[in-house]
Amino acid sequence: MITQADETLLRRAIAIAAHAITLGDAPYGSLLADAGGAILIEAHNTVRRDNDISAHPELKLARWAARELTAEEAARTTMYTSCQPCEMCGGGIVRSGLGRVVYALATEQFLTLNPGGGWPVVPLEGPALFDEARAPIEEFYRSG
Repeated sequence: MITQADETLLRRAIAIAAHAITLGDAPYGSLLADAGGAILIEAHNTVRRDNDISAHPELKLARWAARELTAEEAARTTMYTSCQPCEMCGGGIVRSGLGRVVYALATEQFLTLNPGGGWPVVPLEGPALFDEARAPIEEFYRSG
C-alpha cells in the first residue's frame, strides 16, 4: 500500500529524473530511504555519459546498499524510482536485499510513452554440459 509519505519520496525520484535531462542524461531517477523515510542516497541514469549500459540509477543504488549497508539495514530500506526497474536492475535489487521498491511508471506505461523503446528478445539455449559446469560450483561451495 502506497502512503502519502511514499508519494512524497516518489515525487523526489521523479524530480531527480527531470533534473537528469538538464545534465544531458536520460530521465530516470531513484533514491533509497531508510525505514524512517530519511534519504540515504540518490542517483540518476548516466548510461550515455558513462558509456555504461549498467549505469541505471536502480542498479547504482542496489550496488551501494550491498556495499555500504548490513543485510538488516538493507532489508529496512525502500527504493523510490521514477520507472519500474528493468530485469537487470531487478536482479541487483534482489541480490542487495532491499526491503521494498515503489515506482511511478510501470514498464507497460513507459512503452506507450516511448514506442519501440523495448529490448529485443535474445534467445537463451541450455542447459548444457551439466557435469562440467557443476564442478567449479561444487568446489567453490565446498571450500567456502
